[in-house]
Amino acid sequence: MTDAANSPGAESAAPRLVTACVVLIGDEILSGRTRDSNLSYIAKHLNQIGVQVREARVIPDVEETIVSVINEVRAKYDYVFTTGGIGPTHDDITADAIARAFGVPIGHHAEAIAILDAHYRQTGGEFTEARKRMARIPEGATLIENPLSKAPGFQIGNVFVMAGVPMVMQVMLDSLTPRLEGGATMQSRTVSGQIGEGTIAEKLGELQKRFPDVVIGSYPYYRGKSFGTSLVLRGVDPVLLDEAAGAVRSLLEGFGVEPIEGEPA
Repeated sequence: MTDAANSPGAESAAPRLVTACVVLIGDEILSGRTRDSNLSYIAKHLNQIGVQVREARVIPDVEETIVSVINEVRAKYDYVFTTGGIGPTHDDITADAIARAFGVPIGHHAEAIAILDAHYRQTGGEFTEARKRMARIPEGATLIENPLSKAPGFQIGNVFVMAGVPMVMQVMLDSLTPRLEGGATMQSRTVSGQIGEGTIAEKLGELQKRFPDVVIGSYPYYRGKSFGTSLVLRGVDPVLLDEAAGAVRSLLEGFGVEPIEGEPA
């Protein structure tokens, strides 16, 4: 967990950086059977409220691995968001692993049982023992509402445990968002030019050293027979970001290249 230092050129300290890690749990992701869309959605959603995703892990349905990774990242970041492994089947072991990571027992949660019982009574489904697994919550955790399929997620400490199904994960994320305290929001600027990145690499490296609090990425592009490079600048201080973008434009002009604002057409 880190605080932002004062940015060069800024009149006052930048807003506090609030950081997060996303842990995607599931053998089906690692095998390629399921294509993940949750990471992109979570990262964009969190950025809008000033929570920066600084790391993502994709890990298997192995209890030892889940316990180890969760204990590592929950100590390192302000928030941890997990997806996957909280369903009714034998391989849904995330809740048990999270309980073990926090060193607490796990059992049927009275409120979760009531929510699911009412849901299956209404829909005519049988509230089987397998389905009751979805009401097993680590002791001390609070529920995350699931307006779509009712089986709740949960929060324990700074860890938020959500479903892997994208539609369900999204409504859970909406439900838990009011609990989050945001900080500085990451912003970006893009400057492009018809020049190879190898040509500007040395000067670009020098520019990055001048602006250590702005992340400068270089991305080649090809448009028919023409090619060039898009330079994407990301940071939390808009004044510093604009200053760095101006320096990038000057760099391109120094090579006789006309800067293009944004991505090339």
